[in-house]
Amino acid sequence: MAYDAQDDGRRDFHFLYGRWSVTHHRLTTRGVGGDDWDVFHSETFCQGLMGGLCNVDENDFHDRGFQGLSFRTFNVETRQWAIYWVNSASGALQDPVFGRFENGIGLFHGDDVDGDRPVKVVYRWEDITASSACWSQAFSYDGGQTWETNWIMDFTRTA
Repeated sequence: MAYDAQDDGRRDFHFLYGRWSVTHHRLTTRGVGGDDWDVFHSETFCQGLMGGLCNVDENDFHDRGFQGLSFRTFNVETRQWAIYWVNSASGALQDPVFGRFENGIGLFHGDDVDGDRPVKVVYRWEDITASSACWSQAFSYDGGQTWETNWIMDFTRTA
């Protein structure tokens, strides 16, 4: 079955193109039911590549002294995105999460490690407007039965 390129999902991240100011809320301790949040800021620039099949955003954490980069690629056959992350502290490309947007919410699942503990991870994009968006990350330490949101990023467009 052929899909119209306008509707197959490859444009899902077009909302993110441009410059953003980001407020981060990150749990100081994860996996123990903590509720102490570290709040900090970053600046992000996102651009599309290959006609929208890929995009990359660079995150500059001025106060923290490091940078991060997200690389996303759209698989035309499966109509899913793969999202990869690398930070300047290690330079290592992390394993991807996979998913798509449905009804205005993007869910992307994968496997990760929190310290030395294997976890399931989910990224969630929601509350998307022309000038704002929200991303969150949650970990499951029990194979996906329960989830703990540990990082929330509120995006505000600057240009």
